[in-house]
Amino acid sequence: MKTHTRNQRLSLLLLVVAAMSFSINPISAQNSTYVPSDILVNCGSSSNYTAINGRTWVGDTNSNYAVGANKIIAAIPSSQDSVPQIPYMTARIFQTQFTYSFSVSPGRKFIRLYFYPSNYTNLNFVNSDSFFSVSVGPLTLLSNFSALLATQAKDYNRTFVVREFSINVTSNALNLTFAPAPAPKNAFAFVNGIEVVSMLGIFNTSSNAFSQPSIVGTMDTLTVDQYTALQTVARLNVGGHAVTPSGDSGFLYRTWDDDTNYIFSVASGVTYPKDPNVTIRYPTSVPSYIAPTGVYDTARSMGPNPQLNLKFNLTWIISVDAGFYYLVRLHFCEIDSKVAQINMRVFDIFINNQTAETNFDVLVQNNRMGLGVPVYKDYIVSFPNSTESQYLWIALHPNTANGQHVGYDAEMNGLEVFKLNGSTGNLAGPNPPMLIQQPGSPTPGAPSNKSSHGSSAGIAGGVVGGALALALVLLVVWVVLKKKRARRGKDAWSSEGPSGWLHPFSSHTVSSVKTMLSSKSSLPSKLCRHFSFEEIRAATNDFDDALLLGVGGFGKVYNGSIDNGATRVAIKRGNPLSQQGVHEFQTEIEMLSKLRHRHLVSLIGYCEENCEMILVYDYMGQGTLREHLYKTQNPPIPWKQRLDICIGAARGLHYLHTGVKHAIIHRDVKTTNILLDDNWVAKVSDFGLSRTGPTALGDTHVTTVVKGSFGYLDPEYFLRLQLTEKSDVYSFGVVLFEVLCARPALNKALPAEEVCLAEWGMECVKRGTIGSIVDPYLKGKIAPECLKKFAETAKKCVEEQWIDRPAIGDVLWNLEFALQLQEGAEDGGGVFEADTDDDEAPLAFVSVSRRSEESSGSGLMPSAVFSQILNPVGR
Repeated sequence: MKTHTRNQRLSLLLLVVAAMSFSINPISAQNSTYVPSDILVNCGSSSNYTAINGRTWVGDTNSNYAVGANKIIAAIPSSQDSVPQIPYMTARIFQTQFTYSFSVSPGRKFIRLYFYPSNYTNLNFVNSDSFFSVSVGPLTLLSNFSALLATQAKDYNRTFVVREFSINVTSNALNLTFAPAPAPKNAFAFVNGIEVVSMLGIFNTSSNAFSQPSIVGTMDTLTVDQYTALQTVARLNVGGHAVTPSGDSGFLYRTWDDDTNYIFSVASGVTYPKDPNVTIRYPTSVPSYIAPTGVYDTARSMGPNPQLNLKFNLTWIISVDAGFYYLVRLHFCEIDSKVAQINMRVFDIFINNQTAETNFDVLVQNNRMGLGVPVYKDYIVSFPNSTESQYLWIALHPNTANGQHVGYDAEMNGLEVFKLNGSTGNLAGPNPPMLIQQPGSPTPGAPSNKSSHGSSAGIAGGVVGGALALALVLLVVWVVLKKKRARRGKDAWSSEGPSGWLHPFSSHTVSSVKTMLSSKSSLPSKLCRHFSFEEIRAATNDFDDALLLGVGGFGKVYNGSIDNGATRVAIKRGNPLSQQGVHEFQTEIEMLSKLRHRHLVSLIGYCEENCEMILVYDYMGQGTLREHLYKTQNPPIPWKQRLDICIGAARGLHYLHTGVKHAIIHRDVKTTNILLDDNWVAKVSDFGLSRTGPTALGDTHVTTVVKGSFGYLDPEYFLRLQLTEKSDVYSFGVVLFEVLCARPALNKALPAEEVCLAEWGMECVKRGTIGSIVDPYLKGKIAPECLKKFAETAKKCVEEQWIDRPAIGDVLWNLEFALQLQEGAEDGGGVFEADTDDDEAPLAFVSVSRRSEESSGSGLMPSAVFSQILNPVGR
């Protein structure tokens, strides 16, 4: 085996090191005298703030960190309710090159840069002008970087950006330079927070000053040494919840994200905690600062079905930049007492379709030290230069070479990916796929309307439609707003509306709309595209009834097209006589403009001219979930597809409950608010009734008036006015029963005990007769174990008391497991006809017809209906 030393990189960096006085300062893995040295800068602030974890962020206005005579501006973001308070509530903006100088002790450092791309006071700028570079001496950390575009990367799901780097420093000064891009003319740099943390030698072995991981797919190794700078690409707690900086080990304050968003397909395996009798014990080769116990005491495995496990890989996918080497670190720890001996769980590791390890047994890798003893493995992956998006694939598969394993399975506890600097000291990659031209292209700066519209044609209906559509909106909204405001002038708030529509508004309603829309922060115009009323009229052919998709509680929904017909959209026009009005309109915009997820519907924009309340969404080609269950002539959905839809909706709700700073309670989960795109991807919609959950530590609920839809309402919320995240779980349980039984949540034509689907479904599960009310179309098509798991999950969701219901994350897990059971049974060639002599027969099928009785009542609704169009009652 030869060592790949990258001689060109080292020879160049040796000169760099001499200039910067960089060198390694290794710290023993067991050095108990280590004292962390942290610098936390709250940029643009004159005050010091102490965070919840007790760490103090120092304002840079009165510090000696910011040096030089360059013009610098402290600013406050105009929108502040979707990001943590520290360090995002102030920023420092640089219109010329500027350097922070920090006095530090020698050694390797984590440098974390915090960015919140928002409109700021004291400076009027266009977000697309914020392109800049960040460097430390000759090391380039970021180049031509746009924090705004970074927030719109696929599956990022945040409005702020953190970039983390690791470098070695031995001089007493660390100089961090921000430089606006040379074009466009008004380009500027900004930063909200800077963190410098002294770190232990997590990239060094216990016996060497550097490590030499193997390059996957070759016989070579690559040196990761004192000259190597790294950028953190991903750091995941596999199978567990996110670990916050205060929960990290070694005073490193790292964030370990939940791995759920990185799992490939629905084959996500199962997650589990360590057995109570297992204790995490760090060996000498794996000091505790490598990863906290919070990483090693949870895991994700393939599941308990060996035959099923042999048919798929447990796979993670991570987006990376082309033209770099990457260090991939995998963390393992056996924490299941059922796997207490070697050769009980042996698997292969594949990275980018190359074999990284075969016959990998965690208990062998940790030198047979037993359960609870972690081990980690490092690998190097190379990505050649390319203009196409690049993805890192990490897959596990049971090893079947000797056929002696007790169970075919694989597991992992943690995953880290680091980018290594190139031969010139560069760590900077490109921005996410651009919807405008970057500075330096033939026509730099903000796009014209024509180019913006052209870009959006490729957005709608795609897998990443939400993030990309919002990217377009964010980049053109300033230009659009400026032109529209100039044209509207004082007549913008005329009380006279289009003929036959606006005059039913009462003076009170008009006043409320004006007040709401005139508030500076009411509508996030920066985060959502603004349409003129004339654009909306053109998009709907002047609200032609031939384009009507449906009528809901908010108003009429039209099939429209924008950008010269390039993009199909759903346009929801508020009804002035509806009980749903200004507040729901504002809430829908504020919620959806900040939320980005594959399984949430994408809001493209809004119109508020002449007191209109119009919302524009991505077009959902398959309409609502309810349209495909009952009261329809659409073909029934196959069972596995129904499971996929339920899993997608559960993922959307899981993001609302756990993926944002404060949980968001949807408050109106039902089958008309689960939409299906052209590819049958489920998306949760209609956030008009949503509200933020408890914000104070220890609070379990918020007290509020009852809103929602009858048949789906949490009974505890209805009686006590106490709204919790479990209120959404109850509603989702009703949805699960609807999917299984193909009948409405309420049906007054049925006997009294059967009117409420939630109560009747729960009773049938308790009696073991759930098969008697399952959709007749599904007879013989559901594996008994799958049906049992699905029905039990629905039953738990609709328990009367919220404390007895599972969290939505547990519901998601159960649904994914039910899908695995179904796939395993199908792959085994099973036939699921009911056996009337079997005690379990009710779980297989003894079914009666409901579809024909219930579908004869109201006829058909058009396809592609957009939310709230059937029986909009109880709002």
